[in-house]
Amino acid sequence: MSEIFLGLGANGDRQVLRLGRANRHGLIAGATGTGKTVTLQTIAEQFSAAGVPVFLADVKGDLSGIAMPGSPQFKNAAILEERAKELGMTDYAYSDNPAVFWDIYGEQGHPVRTTISEMGPLLLSRLMDLNDTQEGVLNVVFRFADEQGLLLLDLEDLQAMLAFTAEHASELSTKYGNVTKASVGTIQRQLLALDSQGAAQFFGEPALEIADFITCDEQGRGYINVLAADKLMRSPKLYATFLLWLLSELFEALPEVGDPDKPRLVFFFDEAHLLFDDAPGALQDKVEQVVRLVRSKGVGVYFVTQNPIDIPEKIAGQLGNRVQHALRAFTPRDKRAIKAAAETFRINPELDVEAAITELKVGEALVSTLNDDGSPSVVQRTLVAPPRSRLGPVTPKERAIVQSISPVEGKYDNRVDRESAEEVLAAKAADAAATAQEVAEKGEETVRKEARKSPGLWDGIGGKVAKAAAGAAAGSAGAILAQTMQGKKSRANPQASAASAAAGTVGDALGRAIGFPGLGRFARNLIGGLMR
Repeated sequence: MSEIFLGLGANGDRQVLRLGRANRHGLIAGATGTGKTVTLQTIAEQFSAAGVPVFLADVKGDLSGIAMPGSPQFKNAAILEERAKELGMTDYAYSDNPAVFWDIYGEQGHPVRTTISEMGPLLLSRLMDLNDTQEGVLNVVFRFADEQGLLLLDLEDLQAMLAFTAEHASELSTKYGNVTKASVGTIQRQLLALDSQGAAQFFGEPALEIADFITCDEQGRGYINVLAADKLMRSPKLYATFLLWLLSELFEALPEVGDPDKPRLVFFFDEAHLLFDDAPGALQDKVEQVVRLVRSKGVGVYFVTQNPIDIPEKIAGQLGNRVQHALRAFTPRDKRAIKAAAETFRINPELDVEAAITELKVGEALVSTLNDDGSPSVVQRTLVAPPRSRLGPVTPKERAIVQSISPVEGKYDNRVDRESAEEVLAAKAADAAATAQEVAEKGEETVRKEARKSPGLWDGIGGKVAKAAAGAAAGSAGAILAQTMQGKKSRANPQASAASAAAGTVGDALGRAIGFPGLGRFARNLIGGLMR
């Protein structure tokens, strides 16, 4: 199978999407009720049959039916069967597709999580709608946490770091630039608002492994990863930021493959306008960069939206395969959208594209895809092929069955909470309170002579060594625990990690003192090798 059958053009030619050109991205557009979702389902299930894994967001809750075969008893079955006959699909038969259900909230599928560190300050700033000054402060928080070896895994860790930043604003300002309590306070308020939207469930461990999105079943069919997004759509910024993060992770994790015979993964971005609404220029540039470069990683990105002008021009220019359903010319903006959509197609002298866009019936579309030589095909008015899977949602019982046979069943369902920034800072705060109590009881002079309960974040060599050793041991042990819970083996040695981290810290400090700045790396490698 080297192509996906989209339908028959008005001239009788088969309209196909070539798998070798499917990583050139695409657009599915059209007004509400014109058949975009059905077209998406048709294309997604054919990608799966060709062995290409798919990710799609189920915004309205009805795409979950892609996991089940259609049936003559279901609504609209007669229409689908009649369309198949009209298109000459002699092999048309109802069939299911291998699917995995995901849900950020963990209610309708496996939980999807990432860590605060993996999300990064840029996307978090977008999520919290921070201005440039506040984003700068957030960058300071991340930089300081990284230098001190404090893990930022969940919202609690970030909240603890922000509280610490406000308390030590003057010290941090001296090293990193101006940090004000007012800016920190604004970020804290935005973080609380984010928490109230349920974002806390998105941040934590075990974090999603991208490889779990790129798998096939025993028959060689690509798994269709369906994200339950009906509830997520109530928090549009979280939805858009999550999908942008996922694209970025794919870009960073996958190796370069050039132009494969078929994509490694196809990504359908429904309600695509949410990514660009009120987005700053820097973020749009990031989206353009990822979309442009992820092609060579073998990933195809397909934007699904009501109005084609929702997609910025510099990104729309990257979309080689286009399926345009009907648009309605009720407003001046609608008329501009129709004109813009018509101008993007390769001219067909036998078709008035602007008029056709307003006349298309449900299940009809204007189609233009890339030829084998990379040139766009002449636009054709096309009857779109029907899907073979169910049109409509699965039942709760069916969803539970699909979940029970999922290839990642049990891997992400239980949250892992290992020692991170919140616990470390809480321990130091508890020690400070205990010391204050001792001072009140014994006097300052007596307490000064006693050993410190824990090293401070601003200590010299001794404090850094203790922090590095404890942090490395906790991190390695936590990772092993998480992998054990996921049924995976690990060769990590927490004692070796702690020892090498501590040795590196000592080496760095001594190296600066004696003029040998590379001593830390040398010591870390030496100790790490001896502990294997």
